[in-house]
Amino acid sequence: MPENAVTLEWIPVATLDNLWDREMTDVQVGDELILLVHLNGGDVRAYQGYCPHQKTALADGKLDGYILTCAAHLWQFNLLTGEGVNPKGCQLHLYEVKIENATVSVGIHQSSR
Repeated sequence: MPENAVTLEWIPVATLDNLWDREMTDVQVGDELILLVHLNGGDVRAYQGYCPHQKTALADGKLDGYILTCAAHLWQFNLLTGEGVNPKGCQLHLYEVKIENATVSVGIHQSSR
């Protein structure tokens, strides 16, 4: 493997029994807070857990369809894409997700030296 190569480490963070359809929660992975959301129709996404505005936990916000509204200052994000709706021009960091045997795992980048 090349020096400073980046690999994904899959971290189990929840089960589908813990994260129902149209629900969201946050999980702590190391020193990263990650927002898990089970979108309508079964798609599970993982985004950075804090609003880029003032570091408020996004799981404390309100989910309406695919639009998440931050509880602190009402910033809104489309959870299909992570893009800012109001204001536009901001973007949530997306983590890779895989589901095996109803276990939800998040891919965390690990660099090797």
